[in-house]
Amino acid sequence: MPGIDQTPWAYDAMMALSELRGLRRWRRWLAGGARGLTLEVGCGTGRNLALYPAGARVVAVDPARQNLSRARRRGARVPLVQASAEALPFRNGTFDTVVSSLVFCSVPDPARGLAEVRRVLEPGGALRMMEHVRSRHRLWARVQDRIQPAWTWLAGGCHPNRDTERTVEAAGFRIEEEGRRARGNMRRFQARLPRP
Repeated sequence: MPGIDQTPWAYDAMMALSELRGLRRWRRWLAGGARGLTLEVGCGTGRNLALYPAGARVVAVDPARQNLSRARRRGARVPLVQASAEALPFRNGTFDTVVSSLVFCSVPDPARGLAEVRRVLEPGGALRMMEHVRSRHRLWARVQDRIQPAWTWLAGGCHPNRDTERTVEAAGFRIEEEGRRARGNMRRFQARLPRP
C-alpha cells in the first residue's frame, strides 16, 4: 500500500489542513529565504513551488513520479527531476541553496541523503529545512517510538521519531539561530556548511 506521501490527493488534503493551522507561514519562510540556484529535495506535490522569490532559480526532485505530475501543475516552469535524496544527479557544488520540507523523516538513509545535499551545495551554501522531529518530552518520544512501525507503514516511510536536527549537525552543517523555530514536534531552521 502506498503511503500518504505517495498518494497526491491524500497528501494535499492533509497538508491543506496543516497549512490552515500555520504551516503555510513556515512554508513561506522556508522558500522565501532561497537565494541563487536552488534545489528543492523531495518537492512532493509542489506546495512550495509558487512561494520562491523571483531571484531564485529552482530545480526540484522527488522520487515519486505521481508527485512530480501534480507538482507540474504548481510549477510549470520549474525543472522537475525524478531522483532520491540519496542519489542526487547533480555535480558537486552546483547549488547556492537546498530546501527540504517534511522530507528527511521519510528518506530511507538520512545520513546518506544529507551527504548528497552537502556534496551538491557550494561551500557556504544554505540548507533550509522544515521537519517534524523526535519530541523533546520523554513521554511523547516514547509514544513516537511505539507508533513508529505502524506509522512508517501507513505514511509510506515516515519516521516520526527521528532526531533530524542532530543528523543535520552530524553531517557537518551548523544550524543558525536566526529564523530557527520550534512548535510542538515541528522545527524549521537554516544550516550552513562551514567554509574551508
